[in-house]
Amino acid sequence: MKKNTYRIFGLGLAILVIGSCKPSLVAPNPSRGSADFTRYVAIGNSITSGYADGALYYQGQQNSYANLLAGRFSLVGGGNFRQPLVNAASVGVGSTGNAPFKLGYSTDCLGVTSLAPVPVASTGDLSILSTSIASQGPFNNMGVPGAKVTTAVFPGYGNPALGIGNFNPFFYRIAADPANSSMLSDAAAQNPTFFSVFLGNNDVLAYAMAGGASDFITPSAGGVGIGFDASLNQVVNTLSANGAKGVIANIPDITSLPYFTTIPYNGLALDSSNTALMNLIYNARNIYFHQGNNPFLIQDATAPYGIRLLQPNELLLLDVPLDSIKCHGMGSYGTPIPNKYVLTTTEIANIETAIAAFNATIRATALSHNLAFVDVNAFMRMAQKGIVYNGVTLNTSFVTGGAFSLDGIHLNPIGQALLANQFIIAINSAYGASIPQVDATQYRGIVFP
Repeated sequence: MKKNTYRIFGLGLAILVIGSCKPSLVAPNPSRGSADFTRYVAIGNSITSGYADGALYYQGQQNSYANLLAGRFSLVGGGNFRQPLVNAASVGVGSTGNAPFKLGYSTDCLGVTSLAPVPVASTGDLSILSTSIASQGPFNNMGVPGAKVTTAVFPGYGNPALGIGNFNPFFYRIAADPANSSMLSDAAAQNPTFFSVFLGNNDVLAYAMAGGASDFITPSAGGVGIGFDASLNQVVNTLSANGAKGVIANIPDITSLPYFTTIPYNGLALDSSNTALMNLIYNARNIYFHQGNNPFLIQDATAPYGIRLLQPNELLLLDVPLDSIKCHGMGSYGTPIPNKYVLTTTEIANIETAIAAFNATIRATALSHNLAFVDVNAFMRMAQKGIVYNGVTLNTSFVTGGAFSLDGIHLNPIGQALLANQFIIAINSAYGASIPQVDATQYRGIVFP
């Protein structure tokens, strides 16, 4: 087995390149059990839509877990599964108008060239966000990047008349009636015989990705469109009103995603002269440094002088500007790292408390409606340690782990395939079905230049 070493993000990580291999899966005789997959509708957020590498683009959509599930459902009577596909020739677009990432060579401010995520184009295809394709619908895949449980029930969620920041352009492009449709109403209008619900990530993730400096965590209490519990109940009650069966998934520990775990807290490497300089500047503030790896300096309004050292259990976000750290003293002699790039212990505790409450609600909803239940949280905990699939180990490490795309948040195709199999396992168990699992070896991981 050949081992190739690359420099990733200038961190010198070793990648083990493993040749593709066929799994020794024995598929059962397909059967649908007590479920009816004739009209399958998936409601969710960016993961459901197939968003990957920081953008919505054709290949990612084709490899969404929802589309992979529909392919398996077709073996047991499932019908057509229509997705709001971006044109295959389009570069795609992200939530900030950006193009998707690819792994390429990038030269940093020190003149060091290494492999890193780089955009495939200077800008994304903005026409995607301003062009309605509702006439091509209705769409079975109602995954909308950025959607929360509370916004999934909001009429007019795709209405541009509400102004920038008050509507979702990804929903605008597929909404049957942008001024009045909600994600839920468009999903329910299709009268599904089977549905999947994977919502809730963004009800806490948006806060986490802002370093707790903006957005907010959805409260559990409150009415429909305000509180998590009531909004989720509305989604499931509506989709199951005609007797449809379904599957619901819980929320993973988002702080375990590569976006939050890749940059080490103690990445400030000091030699003897720089150690002396830092101590000269900061010892009077009771902040001390030593030769070798040190924690970064961060902003903290509650700390003396408004700055302190990052703690081992705190997290730096993947979008922290590395060139500012390497060449302009951010996090050291220049300026402390702004709090929008940091999750503190308090913010992490807020996130963990919310996820635990949300997951309790999701689990209770599954039980009360007799739905199949996917414990994505447990699945991600296994992935942290490493999932062995047909002799290949995949985990949550950025790039090297092989399961996440280059935005550090969303799964790549093989990760989506493994997630689809978790749904299939739950569905088979709940409804006495025998749906064959997806052959994950047929889906790519990270593509190297």
